[in-house]
Amino acid sequence: MLKGSIVALITPFKDSSLNEDVYRKLINYHLKNGTNGIVPGGTTGESPTLSHDEHRKIIEIAVKESSGKIPVIAGTGSNSTSEAVELSKYAEKAGSDALLVVTPYYNKPTQEGLYQHYKKINDSVGIPIIIYNIPSRSVIDMSVETMAKLYELKNIAGVKDATGDLSRVDKQLKLMGKDFVQLTGNDDNSLEFNKRGGIGSISVTANIAPKLCSEFQKSCANGFKDSERLDRILQPIHAAMFIESNPSPVKYAASLLGICSPDVRLPLVQVKEETKKKISETLKVAKIL
Repeated sequence: MLKGSIVALITPFKDSSLNEDVYRKLINYHLKNGTNGIVPGGTTGESPTLSHDEHRKIIEIAVKESSGKIPVIAGTGSNSTSEAVELSKYAEKAGSDALLVVTPYYNKPTQEGLYQHYKKINDSVGIPIIIYNIPSRSVIDMSVETMAKLYELKNIAGVKDATGDLSRVDKQLKLMGKDFVQLTGNDDNSLEFNKRGGIGSISVTANIAPKLCSEFQKSCANGFKDSERLDRILQPIHAAMFIESNPSPVKYAASLLGICSPDVRLPLVQVKEETKKKISETLKVAKIL
């Protein structure tokens, strides 16, 4: 169920408010273009600056619009365990298929603290939980051993690995086995990640190139027949999406495609003029724009 091209969905704004109509259109855009799953309320969805009401609303909309056609993996992480539990329970009640829970940022918990944090969430819900391990944003790194210990719990199903360390795929596969869902959080290493045992990505690029990303992941699942060619097309787009802090570049790219406005919330700002030119050129070369 949780595999292939899963989009870390951007959150569209209008006059600083959540644009619900555009959000619905975004989800249907992905349904039409082969996206295999959606993540409302992740980092790319600007979860740190969403109000609690907005966060609940985008989960509700995602569940309703996807209508069971593709899984909804709700971003429900927080550096407050009680807050993560509350939002996770809400997402389950709203009909989410799974949860994406980031390692607690800023607090810098120990490995035991990480274990207890996820155990508390695990014990509070009845749907799969994907651990989101991203040391570059959270400061702390969950060890493979802690992850293996968590995998013994009933709802811990896999990881969104954004460490950038491809050797982790091998280690996690060895300790947890093939049923442990391994998704990359780094678009640029998707090919090698999948070759080592991964089964997909939670992607930023999929926001603006859903069909390409879907075709790429499908080719990986079918023996990598056309994967390298598709990866060569996608790599410059992946790079362009991280010239400045995510999701500012991908929102600007989306605006060029008429998908949504480029508006982001402070402390993020829109990309610089030189970045705009690079993004525009990249999309034209890839024949997306």
